[in-house]
Amino acid sequence: MFRKVKKRHSSSSSQSSEISTKSKSVDSSLGGLSRSSTVASLDSDSNKSSGNSASETCAEFRVKYVGSIENLEFAMSKTLQEPLDLINYIDAAQQDGELPFVPGDEEMVLGVSKYGIKVASVDQCDVLHRHPLYLIVRMLCYDDGLGAGKNLLALKTTDTKQEECSIWVYQCSSSEQAQSICKVLSTSFDCALSSDKS
Repeated sequence: MFRKVKKRHSSSSSQSSEISTKSKSVDSSLGGLSRSSTVASLDSDSNKSSGNSASETCAEFRVKYVGSIENLEFAMSKTLQEPLDLINYIDAAQQDGELPFVPGDEEMVLGVSKYGIKVASVDQCDVLHRHPLYLIVRMLCYDDGLGAGKNLLALKTTDTKQEECSIWVYQCSSSEQAQSICKVLSTSFDCALSSDKS
């Protein structure tokens, strides 16, 4: 359940489950929509996963894959701590031709569960990407700036030795879908933390 909260400019604690969305900056543990006037707060108890489904999937979303920048030195990750830094880095990569501005035509299924994120073909026959929950450093959703109302979903991940980081970019169909993905992933983190404490 979302509820309105006042805009603020101070950064939140890394333990926060809030997804905040506001113009040119985002402050939460996972990120949220940027370049938007919407401000929302996540009630972390409103969408807990039972974890008893056969696939252990909390939710599935149709997205398109834009591209990735892989195997960056971990020192680079330290320069991309703030959401706006990550957005600017992706923008620069698109302008330099390292990432395309628009994705391919093929839709994919992005599934979020307590284990992390799995990206598969629509028929579920091919798994294209797996992002284990414990390797996801940040998730960020923001308007792509192209005027078509599309939103980009950016994932920053690391490897098990924390020697490298990678950036994965997907296109969402709307800001509502992007917010939903962030909300479900936040819930997955909450479930994982609750399991560790119990």
